[in-house]
This record gives sequence, C-alpha cells and structure tokens, in this order.
Amino acid sequence: MTARFDLIGLVTDDMAASLAFYRRLGLDIPEGAESQPHVEAALPGGLRVAWDTVATIKGFHPEWTPGTGGRLGLAFRCDDPADVDAVYAELTAAGYVGEKEPWDAFWGQRYAIVLDPDGNGVDLFAPLTP
Repeated sequence: MTARFDLIGLVTDDMAASLAFYRRLGLDIPEGAESQPHVEAALPGGLRVAWDTVATIKGFHPEWTPGTGGRLGLAFRCDDPADVDAVYAELTAAGYVGEKEPWDAFWGQRYAIVLDPDGNGVDLFAPLTP
C-alpha cells in the first residue's frame, strides 16, 4: 500500500474570513460555503485544500488545541515580480496583515509574506528573471 498526498487542511476560527482571503488569491471556492463547517476546493493537478472550523475539529478530537503557528507555509506563484508587489498591496490594503514586505530574495525570487485571517504565513513569489 502506498499513501498519496491529496489534501492540505487548514483549521479556521472564521470560515467566511478565511475563504474571502483565499478567494482573493484565486482559489475557486464554492459560493455560499461560508456557513459550512468543512469546505473543500480543487487545486490544479488534483490536489485539494480544505478548511475546517475549530468546532468541527473539536467534534472528533475534543483535546485538540491550535499550534503556535509558523509550521505551515503556503506559497502562491505570481506572474512576475511586479505582480508580487501588486498582490501584496491589494491584500494589505484590504486589511490583511503584511508579515514581510516584498523583497528580492537571494535565491532569485521576488518574495513577500502575508498572514491569512488565522495567522498562517502565505508567501507570494515570482522569479526575478523569466
């Protein structure tokens, strides 16, 4: 038997806020899902991302407590370096917390970090050269 990577799961305190954030990043999340305790969206290549409310997780794992953060990173590729700046500016103007303003990273990418509504770091990047 072989296990196969299939799903990235996020636990959220506020489903509507989390879905709104990820919709801004282009994920195709079903409309009206904000009131659901579990939501899934398909990603290119067959991978899925899912959101569960804290209440959902505690429903089957009552002892669960959220981690302190910083262990999970999601990264979204932008079209080009200017797009990194534009997406960062759009998200922070919408009220999301900018963890690290765009910079030219030594590994050859324009990079920035924004926090989602639950405090997860979401990286924005694009190669500096095509």
